[in-house]
Amino acid sequence: MAGIKALVALSFSGAIGLTFLMLGCALEYYGVYWPLFVLIFYFICPIPHFIAKRVSDDSDAASSACRELAYFFTTGIVVSAFGFPIILARVEAAFFLCLVEEMTLAGNSGRTSL
Repeated sequence: MAGIKALVALSFSGAIGLTFLMLGCALEYYGVYWPLFVLIFYFICPIPHFIAKRVSDDSDAASSACRELAYFFTTGIVVSAFGFPIILARVEAAFFLCLVEEMTLAGNSGRTSL
């Protein structure tokens, strides 16, 4: 039962985070849609894991080099997803919306984990 509660909480936080992202970019007053590029990181985040699962054999080993490399690439993608809004805020491409996006990424940080 605890696993279901965690899954429901994770889905709820992901939905809230994506809602904040869409609302932050939908404000026509600011006219900035750059934060939507973070969705690319959300879509490519599980790809290394899927590739490693397909390539590695199903042995009983605790870990393999292929899985560890997939974890490394996934970690890089997640860090990039957190760093991209910071870079946007630094170059002043989106001032207010990057703050909204930081809340979005905080809400979705559990969603991108393996």
